[in-house]
Formats: sequence, structure tokens, C-alpha cells
Amino acid sequence: MLRFIRNNNYCKPTDLQVWSISISNKMVGINMVDNKSKIRKNPSKENPNRVEILMTEFVTHDVKRFIVEKPKGFEFLPGQATLLSIPKPKWENEFREFTFTSSNDDRVLEFTIKRYTEHNGVTKQLHLLEPGDEIVVHAPFGTILYKGRGVFLAGGAGITPFIAILRHLYKTNQLKGNKLIFSNKAVKDIILEGEFRQMLGDDLVLTLTEDDAEGYEHGMINKEMIQKYVKDLDQKFYICGPDSFVLGMKSILEKMGVREENIVGESFVIAGA
Repeated sequence: MLRFIRNNNYCKPTDLQVWSISISNKMVGINMVDNKSKIRKNPSKENPNRVEILMTEFVTHDVKRFIVEKPKGFEFLPGQATLLSIPKPKWENEFREFTFTSSNDDRVLEFTIKRYTEHNGVTKQLHLLEPGDEIVVHAPFGTILYKGRGVFLAGGAGITPFIAILRHLYKTNQLKGNKLIFSNKAVKDIILEGEFRQMLGDDLVLTLTEDDAEGYEHGMINKEMIQKYVKDLDQKFYICGPDSFVLGMKSILEKMGVREENIVGESFVIAGA
């Protein structure tokens, strides 16, 4: 069954480790919870934690990386998300879902957030925040979770749940045999290109729908592109992006003969972002 979860959403792992060391007197490292633990599947406003923003930086022209404090005892699985809110007048009751892009064993939390300029919404307000400001982090919930070797199909900011998953697989020497096909409009829009190239090598396919640049595929991900890079259809296919992207990829995969139980999808909603 394809699961649809709402979710709006380059940093080297060593950068997070530096932050972990520098604020180690305030943070407590947590071991990864195992897959048999009770996992919350839906967004929740339970367990709000007001945390300080420690660092921000742009990773593309409209995507910003946020490093924030990690609440004591807080733990999550790669691919999970949380509700974020901004504790300021008019915004404290506006909740949006964002994926963790850090690892559970980091002593800080990282979010990689795209600003949607067409909306005067939460992402715009988040991009205005600076170190020392605060956000509210709520209980983590289950989004896309890794279920075995496969192909990751991402559209734009839909890459965010895959960041933590791929980093975890790379760190634990389990990344080999997985492939990422990542679609963007232009080179300037690609999130974490350098890190993905380093981690995945030939198992990374970048395609651009507007730019036609050397070293990149050109056009939307379609049946022919998948057939070019994927020879084994008996594996997991993870999909994340806007509704139209997720539905389109699901339809293509089904027509190619991929079993429904091998398709794991997540859709994010940008309206009011």
C-alpha cells in the first residue's frame, strides 16, 4: 500500500560532529531506537520542546540548513519528521512538518528547509530566524523508513527524508546497491549535490527539467530513464516529492511491473508553506 504523508521539506557529517563537541555540555547522545520500537505514524503536537537555533546557512539559493539544540532524550529514525512551530505572535499556532536531516546519534538536530517565496508562510518566517532565536520541536513521527536495498526517486525538496536515510546507510557501510535518481529544475536548485556525489558515486543520477547541462540528464524522470539506470525491478522504490510527482512515479512503476508492496511513497504539501 502506498503511504502518503504530508511533509514540507550539504552538510558533511563531520560538521555536525563539530557542533556536537562544541555544545556537549548541553546535549546527551542517544542510541538509535530499533525497528521493533513503537513508532508514531502521524504528526503530533505532543511533547513540545522549545530549542535554540545554533547556526543557519544557505545550501542553495532558496534552501537553508538549520542546526538547533536537541532536547534531552529525543530520538528518531532516519526518514522521520516532526512538527515545527515558531514561538512568536501570529505564528505559534502555525505547525508545519519537516524531516530531520541529521542522524539520531548527533547531539544536535538539523533541518534542511526550502523557502517558498510565493507564500507568506512558515518557511519564509523560518528563513528570517537567526542563531539565538528559538523554534518548537514536537514528537517525531514515522514517514518513509528504510526497508531494504532500493532506488530513491526524489523531486526537488522531496529529497529531505532521503538525506538522513542515505547518510545513515553511508555511515554504516550499507549504502552500496542503493541508487538515487534526483530531479530538479536547474543546477542551482540541487540540494547537497557535492555530498551525494561523494556518497553515491555512479549510483547517483541527477536530472534537470529546465537546464540542459553537461554531466546531467535532461528532462523529467520517466519510464525510459528508469529503465536506463535500473535493471532490477524486484527491489524497493522510495518516492518523495509533490503529489503529482509521487502519483506519476507510482503509475510509471506499476506499468513497469513493480509490485505494489515494493513502492513506498511520501507526498508533501506546499500550500501555505
